[in-house]
Amino acid sequence: MDRDVVRFCFDKLQSDKNGTHANGKKMPKRVKMSKKAKVNELRLYRLKAKKKITSPNPEVRIRYKLEKAKRKEAWLIEKLRKFEVPKLPAATYDPEILTDEEIFYLKRTGEKKKNYVPVGRRGVFGGVVLNMHLHWKKHETVKVVCKPCKSGQVHEYAEELSRLSKGIVIDIKANNTIIFYRGKNYVQPKVLSPPDTLSKNKALEKYKYEQSLEHTSLFIEKLEKELEDYHKHIAQYRKHEEAVPEDCRKISNGGDSIKD
Repeated sequence: MDRDVVRFCFDKLQSDKNGTHANGKKMPKRVKMSKKAKVNELRLYRLKAKKKITSPNPEVRIRYKLEKAKRKEAWLIEKLRKFEVPKLPAATYDPEILTDEEIFYLKRTGEKKKNYVPVGRRGVFGGVVLNMHLHWKKHETVKVVCKPCKSGQVHEYAEELSRLSKGIVIDIKANNTIIFYRGKNYVQPKVLSPPDTLSKNKALEKYKYEQSLEHTSLFIEKLEKELEDYHKHIAQYRKHEEAVPEDCRKISNGGDSIKD
């Protein structure tokens, strides 16, 4: 029965084998590159790159490296945007006011304890906050050690961990150690690892991209300085070349006057 029925389609325009619609308009054809064409294109690109790298002109070599480094920098910035986690709105809680005696006591107890929560190259991620809450089950204070840590980064870590764990920063030591106090009315949250933090693997991946971006930025600065020095050198050389013929003329004129 279905074979004898003529079916019509009003939603989609039917096209024939030549790629034309029923109303006579031609469909744009997709041009697919063959494997050989792709290989040839890649080979041509490599040859152009090789010519620039092996160019006798230093400016061409520096500019090629600079363009390549800037492309990499843009790619790394785009990659790092994927690791940006939107911060949740801060929950309202009453900050506890501690007396000087209490702060002194908490400092001493925090320093004496051998156990600590490490903050390594991954930085602050969900696992660090989870370890802090697990430590606060039995202890009032927790010691957080940041290694490796850049100058001024300890205060950033302290602020971030205080926001995520709702703990109170008691002291920040010179050896990149932070002492946190859980609070008098501490209640362990149901979710120990905050949702607005990265996982362990993602934090490591982010660290690698950040390191690569840092090195690339330094390399770009170095290349820009090299290019600037090269331009200065060329300018000085041209000035010297322009000055040499004038001196030669003066000498030749002086020699003629002596002969006369």
